Amino acid sequence: MARIHGLAGRYRYNVTMNPDPRHASKPSNTLLDRIGATGSLVCAAHCALLPLLIALLPSLGIAAWLDDGFELGFVVFASLFGLAVLAWSYRRHRTLRALALLLPGLATLWAAIAVPALHHSLVPHAVAMTFGGTLVGLAHLANLRLNHGHVHDASCAH
Repeated sequence: MARIHGLAGRYRYNVTMNPDPRHASKPSNTLLDRIGATGSLVCAAHCALLPLLIALLPSLGIAAWLDDGFELGFVVFASLFGLAVLAWSYRRHRTLRALALLLPGLATLWAAIAVPALHHSLVPHAVAMTFGGTLVGLAHLANLRLNHGHVHDASCAH
């Protein structure tokens, strides 16, 4: 519905377009991508800060929460969640860009857990987990952009 608010001059009009909110539907997986991106980036921050805070964990009494079982559970969840959301979104946008970030990120996370030499050394393990978590988070952000549709940037013609 268009409304004319008044005449400011002989040929000037102020027209406001009110879109019908019932027709403005967002993809239902936008929330899932936001959750995935946030979770993955929080994971990356956690993995980056953990070497700095490792000395404090025993004094805080939460070292048991961050054992290998927790880490494995998180990587399994991130893998299943990321693959499910990106597969669901692929049906809409038919682009592999987000998957090209997700798969190397998941491979890095799994390598950081499965390769004993990497898993048992503190700094390389933290770097690998941070890198993998960042890639998974970026994959969710790329998927959000792909689901959003057209994005105005330097390559935009208008």
